[in-house]
Amino acid sequence: MASITRPGGPGVAEGMLSLEQLATEAEAGTIDTVVTAFTDMQGRLVGKRIEVSYFLDQVVDHGVEGCDYLLALDMEMDPVPGYEMANWERGYGDFGIAPDLATLRRVPWLDRTALVVCDVVGHDGSPVAASPRQILIAQYERAHEQGYTPLFASELEFYLYKQSYAQAHEQDYRDLTPTIPYILDYHILATTMDENVLGPIRRGMQGAGIPVEFSKGEAWYGQHEVNTRYADAVTSADRHTIYKNGVKEISFLHGVSATFMAKPSEKDIGSSCHIHSSLVGVESGESAFVDGHDETDVFRHYLGGMRAHIRELALLVAPSVNSYKRYAAESWAPTSIAWGRDNRTAGFRIVGHGQSRRVECRIPGADVNPYLGYAALLAAGLDGIANKTDPGPELVGNAYDAGQAEPFPSTLREAVDLWDGSEFARKAFGDHVWAHYLNYGRTEQRLFDQVVTDYERRRMFERG
Repeated sequence: MASITRPGGPGVAEGMLSLEQLATEAEAGTIDTVVTAFTDMQGRLVGKRIEVSYFLDQVVDHGVEGCDYLLALDMEMDPVPGYEMANWERGYGDFGIAPDLATLRRVPWLDRTALVVCDVVGHDGSPVAASPRQILIAQYERAHEQGYTPLFASELEFYLYKQSYAQAHEQDYRDLTPTIPYILDYHILATTMDENVLGPIRRGMQGAGIPVEFSKGEAWYGQHEVNTRYADAVTSADRHTIYKNGVKEISFLHGVSATFMAKPSEKDIGSSCHIHSSLVGVESGESAFVDGHDETDVFRHYLGGMRAHIRELALLVAPSVNSYKRYAAESWAPTSIAWGRDNRTAGFRIVGHGQSRRVECRIPGADVNPYLGYAALLAAGLDGIANKTDPGPELVGNAYDAGQAEPFPSTLREAVDLWDGSEFARKAFGDHVWAHYLNYGRTEQRLFDQVVTDYERRRMFERG
């Protein structure tokens, strides 16, 4: 599969590996395993651990194969009917897993291990359209053809608990103890108490080619955020996926557990994934959002496209039933699609100055698949530019006030219905991708609808 065109930079990030470097480390015995993985619909890394000599001899040129049901599963890894590309009638055959060697890197927190992000391809080498990474690449290439390089970054929050993953499972994920028993937003002393985990996360990501800006405490008990530097959209999504998986691995290695649920409990503040984006000229390398100190029409129309389409693309930025539990007034999670300048109550917050002017979409939660979330926002923004979509007036004040702005969908059911009826989604992503993720959304809702919840038992067992 041909690699995408990415902007140059000041040098290779620490931790990235060339094939020659990998071969040298293999010969020295310092790397003996290559994790060869792609991201599934739920945002999980899936793939194989490959012995390094086999990787160098065979996988570099020929890739590996995996069952095509990996893009047709639910969270429990059960095959789901209704997917055209993979089903019992087609026999659940294989597809190709092709390494993108530009993503080859060390994994410092795992012994003698490297990792490479892969693309999912057919037997003829053509990309599998429903693969989340391919969905983003398609939008990235659209932007590139129009003369823009999309730059993205994600701010990903998570909770840390004192229980290990095994203990959390034994407790049925109930009554878990946060590592810090009070709100630790920006709190240095409290974050020092978790530095035995956060320090290895920061240093590990830096050593894995994921440049870190900072870590900080967040807005609830045991909640943290580690911010990484911006990059082109595909590189940023790759880093997001590796970082999220790495946080869980490092937490496991330290005997604690981390969760990226959008809303771990009705008593907790949700965990967000604020997504920052801008466009720079392919030729100039300069921001397309500003001309001197003035905002451009490109900026306004990009923002207008996002606002025009975010509701019908909600399924891609808020992909689970739990995603919608996060949207509550005065919770730091937006409930509307309003836009404002440095306004944390709005769904779209305009931040940065000069060349750093950008749109921060505060709507996605930490459960977002970055490839799908980025692709949704980029497709909407590019459509806004093409159609000169006006973003409407800025909201000044509290966006949580009733009637101030059009609401974001409040349930997955509403999001699925909007996706189902979206001509824009079909046009932007193609009928095959639209149908694939419609089936995904309907399945998520159906599986939840079949479950009897603790809420029902507590209310109805005795008193009903």
